[in-house]
Amino acid sequence: MSAPIVQGWCPGAHRPMMSGDGLVVRVRPRLARLTADQALGLCDLADRFGNGSIDLTNRANLQLRGVEDYDHQPLLKELAALNLLDAEPGIEVRRNILVTPLYQAGDLTARLTQELIDRLAELPALPAKFGFAIDTGPARLLNADSADIRLETGVDGLILRADGCETGRPMTEADAIDHAIALAMWFSKTYTSETRRMARVIDALPQEWQGHAPGPVGSKLQPGPCDLGALYGAAFGSLPARKLYDLIDDSGAAALRVTPWRLILLEGVAAIPATEFVTDASDPLMTTDACPGAPFCPQAQVETRDIARALAARIPGRLHVSGCAKGCARMGLADITLVGANGRFDLVKQGRAGDEPCQRGLDPETLMTMDFT
Repeated sequence: MSAPIVQGWCPGAHRPMMSGDGLVVRVRPRLARLTADQALGLCDLADRFGNGSIDLTNRANLQLRGVEDYDHQPLLKELAALNLLDAEPGIEVRRNILVTPLYQAGDLTARLTQELIDRLAELPALPAKFGFAIDTGPARLLNADSADIRLETGVDGLILRADGCETGRPMTEADAIDHAIALAMWFSKTYTSETRRMARVIDALPQEWQGHAPGPVGSKLQPGPCDLGALYGAAFGSLPARKLYDLIDDSGAAALRVTPWRLILLEGVAAIPATEFVTDASDPLMTTDACPGAPFCPQAQVETRDIARALAARIPGRLHVSGCAKGCARMGLADITLVGANGRFDLVKQGRAGDEPCQRGLDPETLMTMDFT
């Protein structure tokens, strides 16, 4: 079996990625938010141009899958009409910004994020996956999510922290984005082809960027009611477009917010029944990761999501089912990881998809009878 191909970049709207079922077209919501009209419009586009499903990624983006080549340009026109497309492809590539989802309109998080968006053209050339996190709520929520430069709530106020450093540099709101751009400039002059993320170069980081501790980490969000509305989980990060349309329409939500945790937040509504979504925090699907698998990904060696659903309740802890050794659905450790290999599965315990398996060549029937404790 040949090694999986690591693309080294993520799809966008202007630059989609070809997969087994067609183009993957990524939409980056500004401030992690779509108005109700934008969300409903995107659901319609998923039905018209895609496979009827919307992926919610671990970078809090949304993806349409199964788009034909000849439909790409018409789709871009529709996304532009919904104000979900950057006119300049270069700005879209730079707009890798995670936003803590519980911000209030016009608060510090919203102001900093908007200023960073407005000034993206000032950034230097950066690696494709380089990104920012604006995590300035009362407690930090994005500490475990992928970002290279972090604006955070610190013990003594706002700080700017390079990912991988335990401490950061104190900021005021007035100079925070100036310093974020300056740190990106430093990184652009420091990294190499082997060190394309901030955490790989922090040994060279000047001391002036360190010294002030970040603030406390907040509680993990769960499906159910919250101060801003209602949170719903998406199994494997997959949102059925027509069911999502109905949920937004029936609930009367003002907007939809996205998170990197396979949760969506509907603003200003009470939770209503939604059988196609996860509404119970104890549902094992919320701790189960599975990529689209075969035949949707050309590198996948197995179908993934049926076996993940079947095993989810039987696995003590976190389950990751990966179609190949790349492990796109989960970069971190899982209690049990199943990796596709020539139509069967390799088993990794307490590891990642690319780690050495403890058992090889397991078929689905064998997996269904195994004791994973």
